[in-house]
Amino acid sequence: MFTSTYECKIDDKGRLALPGKLKAELMPVLADGFILKRSVFSPCLELWPKKEWDKTLTRINALTRFSRENAKMVRAFLAGVKQVDLDGTGRINIPNDLIIFAGIQKTVVIASQISIIEIWDKSKYEEEVSIANDVEFAQMVENILGGLEPDNTI
Repeated sequence: MFTSTYECKIDDKGRLALPGKLKAELMPVLADGFILKRSVFSPCLELWPKKEWDKTLTRINALTRFSRENAKMVRAFLAGVKQVDLDGTGRINIPNDLIIFAGIQKTVVIASQISIIEIWDKSKYEEEVSIANDVEFAQMVENILGGLEPDNTI
């Protein structure tokens, strides 16, 4: 589980150096590698530990192949998927098609989504999280988490 947010720079070759604290959090999953993909809901990228990705693929693979909706969803979900590893200096290479999709300029925000990591262009991230001061967000938190007791799970 990942819980932090970091601001980083991406170089002209699309290499993103992960912060030391994040690399330490990733240590248990480094050997398996990662999947980098377009987000379904937001203009950002998702970095999935390979084991988390495999769980999702197992669910997707259980879908019937004889449904146009399923085929279309799978095709779109897997569009632009790349397997990536950290290089010797702790960087990942973000392919140009994914940089374009996410609108990444120079400064990125690496943000937690618990079991996966989002990679955002800084300005797009700031727009997205501006909801945190919104009444709608407070209502969302209340609706989703308000009825849970501390020992309950969603």
